[in-house]
Order: sequence, then C-alpha cells, then structure tokens
Amino acid sequence: MAETKTYGWQVPERRVIFEGERHCESCLVIPVINEGERILSLLGRIQKSDAAGKIDVIIVDGGSTDGSLETERLKTLGVNTLILKTGPGKLSAQLLCGYAWALLKGYQGILTIDGNDKDDPAPISDMLSRLAEGYDFVQASRFIKGGVGENTPASRSLAIRLIHAPLLSLASGFHWTDTTQGFRAYSSRLLSDSRVAIFRDCFKEYELLAYLSYIAPKLGFRCVEVPGMRRYPKGQVPTKISSFKGNLNLMKVLLKTCFGCYNRRDS
Repeated sequence: MAETKTYGWQVPERRVIFEGERHCESCLVIPVINEGERILSLLGRIQKSDAAGKIDVIIVDGGSTDGSLETERLKTLGVNTLILKTGPGKLSAQLLCGYAWALLKGYQGILTIDGNDKDDPAPISDMLSRLAEGYDFVQASRFIKGGVGENTPASRSLAIRLIHAPLLSLASGFHWTDTTQGFRAYSSRLLSDSRVAIFRDCFKEYELLAYLSYIAPKLGFRCVEVPGMRRYPKGQVPTKISSFKGNLNLMKVLLKTCFGCYNRRDS
C-alpha cells in the first residue's frame, strides 16, 4: 500500500479518473467492480431520491472491465468523482481509497452503499439526519422494525441473525442486527480517529466492515441502526463472495475481529 505522507496513512495505490468540486458536507462512497447495469440503475435511483443534492457521489472502481463506468455517462448520473484502485486488495482496499479521499476533501459525513443495486437508497436522508444529531455510525438494517429483506438466501439470513450479528454484538457491547450490510454512514470523527486507525494494510478484503462494527462502540462512539431495504433478485445472489471459501474467510475475519486481532497495537 502507498503511504499518504501527511498522516502516515497506509492507503492502497489508486488513480483519480475524474473529480469535481465538493458541493456537500457529506458524500456517498460506492465500491464497484463489473456491476454492469446494476450500478447505473442505482445511480439513477439516487438521482430521483430526496438525497439528490445532499451528497456528493464518489465511485471507487476495483478494476471493472465491463464498460459500465464510462466517464461521461457517470457524470450525467450525478457522479462527482471516480477513483480507480490500482493496487491489490478487495472491498476493504476500495473503501480505504474512498475514505482517504473523502477525509482529505473535508467531508464531515461519509456514507457507503454497495454498487450492486440491492439496497434502496431511500434511507440516505435518514442517515444524514442521524449524523447531524451527533451519531458517528449509522447502520442500515433489514432486520429491525420498518426494515425490508426480500429474497435473502436462507443460509445467509440465518448466518447473520444467529452467528455474525450476535457475536459482534457480544464483543462490541452494542446490539447489532445486520452486521454484513454495507449500507452505512460514518462521521469523519470516527474514520479519522487514531485509536480506530483504519488506514492500515491489515484491511484488504472484507475485514473493515466487521472491524468498524466492533471498534466503534468499544471506543464510545454513538451508534444506531435505521430501517433499510435490501432486495435480492429472484434466483440470483449478486455478490463477490464465493459460497464456501468466501464464507469461510468471513467467519475467520469475524472471529479475529471479536478477539481484537485488528485492534491498533501501539509500539
């Protein structure tokens, strides 16, 4: 990973394809790789939502080859900045590229949503309101009152509700219900805190989501869940996580997180 000299952050190698001026206090970071029409559909839904004009949209591409991220088309769909991750790593590496960019640009609220169009962007305004109220971590959940989960594979739903969320809740001290959900909002205070220390090269694949759910409550940051709507297409599971090996790795990450293996170690 490249080191951002100003702060000593370890951030993956990346290249800015295009960038716009910062218009809003908050931004929406969307990690994508070969999402095809799904990312275009999501961007169109964001444009039509009441969140339009309240957030700057930043896409972090993990190396798409499907032609879905044509520059002029993205600009017409309201994308402010496109960053290409050129170094190694998967989701966590993409997120770190986006978070570093957002913090250096002075965004106070940083939201994330998956680029595969499974999540309804409607809760964005609610998330922004919670950040304005002083919350540092706002998690969308399909499993609380008002939340919606359609066509979620039964094995995934059970794993979240019976294993992943309970273990992270026990370890963190906060009652989480939807801990693998990437639709979230963070304050800049949380992401830039030196005790949290997200800009480390141990976060490469899918570690960062679990780690932030664990460390934020442990350090006393204000956390809350809001209803979210996640819909899987019938007969499809759009995900970059392979069924067996990927889920085994997620379990390893969960256990390492709960045992504090990703906690910052002061030298």
